[in-house]
Amino acid sequence: MVLAGCGQQVTKQALPLSHLSDEAFLDSLQYYNFKYFLGELNPENGLVRDRTKSGAPSSIAAVGFAIPVWAIGAEKGWISREEALRYTLAAMNFFWHSPQSGTDPMASGHKGFYYHFLNMETGEREWACELSTIDTAWLIAGMRFAAQYFDRDHADEARVRALADSLTFRIDWDWTTAGSDHRSPGAVFMGWRPENGVGPAAWTGYNEALYLYVLAAGSGYRDARSAYQVWLDHYHWDEPYPEIGNLEHALFPPLFGHQYSHMFIDFRGIGDAYMREKGIDYFENSRRAVLAQQEYARRNIKGWKGYNELIWGLTACDGPGEKFNFDDKVFRTYSARGTSGEGENFKQTYFDDGTIAPTAPGASVPFAPEVTIPTLRAMYDQYGGKGLWGKYGFYDSFNPTLDWIDGDFLGIDQGPIVIMIENYKTGLIWKYCMKDPVIQKGLEILDFGPLK
Repeated sequence: MVLAGCGQQVTKQALPLSHLSDEAFLDSLQYYNFKYFLGELNPENGLVRDRTKSGAPSSIAAVGFAIPVWAIGAEKGWISREEALRYTLAAMNFFWHSPQSGTDPMASGHKGFYYHFLNMETGEREWACELSTIDTAWLIAGMRFAAQYFDRDHADEARVRALADSLTFRIDWDWTTAGSDHRSPGAVFMGWRPENGVGPAAWTGYNEALYLYVLAAGSGYRDARSAYQVWLDHYHWDEPYPEIGNLEHALFPPLFGHQYSHMFIDFRGIGDAYMREKGIDYFENSRRAVLAQQEYARRNIKGWKGYNELIWGLTACDGPGEKFNFDDKVFRTYSARGTSGEGENFKQTYFDDGTIAPTAPGASVPFAPEVTIPTLRAMYDQYGGKGLWGKYGFYDSFNPTLDWIDGDFLGIDQGPIVIMIENYKTGLIWKYCMKDPVIQKGLEILDFGPLK
């Protein structure tokens, strides 16, 4: 028995996937995760629930991830192309027609951007949340993919292409440049609220916003080059394990920052000026981040139960929370968790409370399949029957030290698993996204070119 995050006991289950080949296992993992984007969907407006918790709102990023997931489902025969098109068009029509306002706190968005969380039925802003530049970028990422994927001479597919451009070019990126009084002047700010304006944080240093800058540059952002330089100026490059070597990279401890942009852009063989000087591309950068995390778990300097070379993975995820605190051990609920290794001269461990997320290796499969696939299989074999495996695949997270397993699935963690496994297997999402003139223009403006 294991206590799930919802406080209910879960019983040991059979493990029907254990004896499958790696290819069949990955296909099954994709399918279970894919089902989230049907089961947690409002088909009338295309909104997808943030998490399975009752009453949860929609996450606009989850909608952006859902669009390529539906296409993957169509390619695999899990749904028809027409069904994928219907859901995609429902979402795009909703976002095009939903109210935009700088004064109405219940509007869906402002200046082409959208609030992070929206009511599943009405599409109104939820939880007094922020107007989110990054979550809008993920929403548009899915739509940009759709504009390339739905390429047939059909009225509804043509409507998808037209709406994708309309929604993309309605965004006022110039408005997002942080002013001189901001703590990160010149960068794209993270969020805005009608109650108190621009928030204190901006997109600087390596993280998930790499895609945001490419998208903005390709869709008319006049400050794109200067803002991107501010972003680059805050990179932290280091070697986490000098005794091993060949793991130096642009650091960002939670693995989602090394995954999200790679869902939609194939960075293999290209780099901006910074990465060309370093001699590696962002794909290799992510590979090194994955290997550093595996090594961190193997060494397990904090002594967490369960950590080893097969059980690892720190990223943003649910957690057990402070009710489990004991001695000097502090546990968080939803939080960014991560590590880039160990070191005396700088803080490489972002936060680690022994909580592991299957999406960390699951959405990293293309970077290091030789370590991520065995880890996914070990998680399934060792913890799946204890409650980690459910109707949508892996639950969001688990903590072996506490014998704790989360009770929720999260859209922004389920989606990347489906997308990145498909990129590993067929390159499907990369194939269509790299045809996008907006993405190609953005890469050109930000000085991406072949590695020497």
